[in-house]
Amino acid sequence: QVQLVESGGGSVQAGGSLRLSCAASGGTFSSYTMGWFRQAPGKERLTVAAISRSGGITYYADSVKGRFTISRDNAKNTMYLQMNSLKPEDTAIYYCAAREGPWATDWATYDYWGQGTQVTASS
Repeated sequence: QVQLVESGGGSVQAGGSLRLSCAASGGTFSSYTMGWFRQAPGKERLTVAAISRSGGITYYADSVKGRFTISRDNAKNTMYLQMNSLKPEDTAIYYCAAREGPWATDWATYDYWGQGTQVTASS
């Protein structure tokens, strides 16, 4: 019902910053729990961050806590991930995803996925 498109990925030096955007169309954006997930070669999929429908609840993986900030602007149908102090281990494809209804952080419960955007942090 909702289509998601990520943008903002790229290559940066370790310690640098990137801001990812996820633009949603169709559906009712404010009705979806939203999340950012990443997949790196040889590693399991990780829930990087999630944000509740109102934006009042957030979740961060321990590995990114204090460095990444998830936010959403329901008026613009857009979710963001501000990534600061990037590390080589952050290198992955980052996916935006939406979950119908209530709060959850398990990637397997998310219903709609974007195409992904590559993030590379080199030392």
